[in-house]
Amino acid sequence: MTSNILNAPEKIRRNFLPANLDLLKWESIEPFYLDLQNRELNSIADLKKWLSDSTELESIIQEHVGWLYIRMTCDTTDKKLTDAYTHFVENINPKIEPFSDRLNKKFLDCTFRTELDKRYALYVKQVENSIRIFREENIALQAEMTVKEQKYGETAGAMTVEVNGKELTLQQASNFLKNPDRKVRDEVYHKIVARRQQDRDKLDALFLELIALRHRMARQAGFANFRDYKFVELDRFDYTPEDCLRFHESVRTAVVPVLDTLQEERKAQLNLDVLKPWDLSVDTQGREDMKPFTKGEELMGQTIRCFSAIHPYFGEVTQTLQRLNYVDLDSRIGKAPGGYNYPLYESGVPFIFMNASGSLRDVVTMVHEGGHAIHSMLTRDLDFIGFKELPSEVAELASMSMELISMEHWHHFFPNPDDLRRARREQLENVLETLPWIACVDHFQHWLYMNPDHTVTERTEAWKRIYLQFSSKIVDWSTDQSALEAMWQKQLHLFEVPFYYIEYGMAQLGAIAVWRNYKQNPEKAIEQYMNALRLGYSCSIPEVYSAAGIRFDFSEKYIHELVDFVKVELAKV
Repeated sequence: MTSNILNAPEKIRRNFLPANLDLLKWESIEPFYLDLQNRELNSIADLKKWLSDSTELESIIQEHVGWLYIRMTCDTTDKKLTDAYTHFVENINPKIEPFSDRLNKKFLDCTFRTELDKRYALYVKQVENSIRIFREENIALQAEMTVKEQKYGETAGAMTVEVNGKELTLQQASNFLKNPDRKVRDEVYHKIVARRQQDRDKLDALFLELIALRHRMARQAGFANFRDYKFVELDRFDYTPEDCLRFHESVRTAVVPVLDTLQEERKAQLNLDVLKPWDLSVDTQGREDMKPFTKGEELMGQTIRCFSAIHPYFGEVTQTLQRLNYVDLDSRIGKAPGGYNYPLYESGVPFIFMNASGSLRDVVTMVHEGGHAIHSMLTRDLDFIGFKELPSEVAELASMSMELISMEHWHHFFPNPDDLRRARREQLENVLETLPWIACVDHFQHWLYMNPDHTVTERTEAWKRIYLQFSSKIVDWSTDQSALEAMWQKQLHLFEVPFYYIEYGMAQLGAIAVWRNYKQNPEKAIEQYMNALRLGYSCSIPEVYSAAGIRFDFSEKYIHELVDFVKVELAKV
């Protein structure tokens, strides 16, 4: 296998912007947008220089707002950090948007555009989409939506419960759902539910506001609904809303029956008459929850060793993040929920954020975000920012494949053989459970935005109906209807990044196929994986998947094939 060890990371060299540019003031930034807007393009050389300068400007602006976002999510209690991010969203970004539209039109109107190499073909289509949806009157609306969307993180980040005399985040408290004592699970589960219920009406009201704003934005852009608007904004060139609905149905048919079988086995192994929601995470043999690590620093060291065993480059990437302190892993009160890998285009090194509390799920999140980080580093030297801005179907292929590939080296997290087998089993069961949940959430989104005038009551009933179609019939919700009704509120994507979710399902299928290749020929599979990631977004999604040695296919037949493979691997552990 060809080695590709990471060079010492350096920031991109500024040739267009000064090193001391004040990014907090629009007056400092505007001259560079004016330069790009007014510059004459009289040759292909002029156009390439213009694209290079545009890349530099956008990279620096995006890294600036990236750090504002990172700092805010690391501490939602610091009003100065929230105000700094809000200032950019409300006062600077609205001034950038009209320039972006004018620069897009300038690019399309340039007669030398046709002399660019074929890698730019997708970018041309993206620019055409951006022009199609841009409306001046939507700029203020977008700023208002962004501010409202961040209120979800503030609300969720403040949720805590008391367990055994300690105040815990909901992520930390959820570890008790693996406690062998059913009474403990029951008690903690209902504490979590009760805490979520305190903000249920608040989040319902916030979501109604977001639905109304999103629908209004779509209508002002000439679309019948926000779903159709979003498919254009997300540049979904390779599939349609109807394809998504077929994906939902394929998953419901191929995977939900497998869930029923797994839950029947769980119910029998736990010797229960009724399987309740708080029985779904506990070990069926009554073993205590695994604690693969105690602190984020320990998790980082384990990840470096695991990734190094897969490929030296992967270990180099994680070591670089550790050395630069581009990670914030531990869960704490006041920290925003969730996890992410944030690409920083000027630094060329991403930042990993998560809420680790010592569980297997945290290990999976770490290797997932680590896959994104590897992807970010493999694309850092691409010469145009448009090639680095990845569609989620490609980005999530990198991360979800790493979840499964890394599983072959999880002894670095779980040195005890019994724990290792148990962790692998839980992960494979989670893979099978994730696909129906993804289909469920996405199906719910289609309903939400095709019925934008719905009431809270109608939305609740729609959620219950859809959820029950995509979940196991073995789990008894009869005494926990309020928990079921509000379950969708824990999915931050619905609030913060609408319609960004089915990509996880498509990428999960791709990841299973990559892992299957890895099981058959590790060196070839990793070479194909890295080659695919290096492409960034310089070719179509099916072409990236093909480079990875797999298919971009979510037909019922293909899903059955991949699920059968997972079932065989599950039987081995």
